[in-house]
Amino acid sequence: MIKVKQMKVGVIMQTVKLSSKNQIVLPKEAREAMRLKGHDELLVIVKGNVTVIMAKPESYRRDLAGAGKGIYPKRYFQKERKSW
Repeated sequence: MIKVKQMKVGVIMQTVKLSSKNQIVLPKEAREAMRLKGHDELLVIVKGNVTVIMAKPESYRRDLAGAGKGIYPKRYFQKERKSW
């Protein structure tokens, strides 16, 4: 049995290894939590040394809204737009 630790941001699952064919197997608990079935498509997002794997959204705009929050300093876009 796998011990799962509950945290405020989600659940820590077990670690997985990258195979010699560069493949991973998602643990059963993760697949069940994400309600995934065979042949479902996944989206992989890499930000620095953090990789997020999520079910492919029906609407990218709705599901990824705010994903880039904090990448640029405050007022960066205001200054950039004024320079145009």
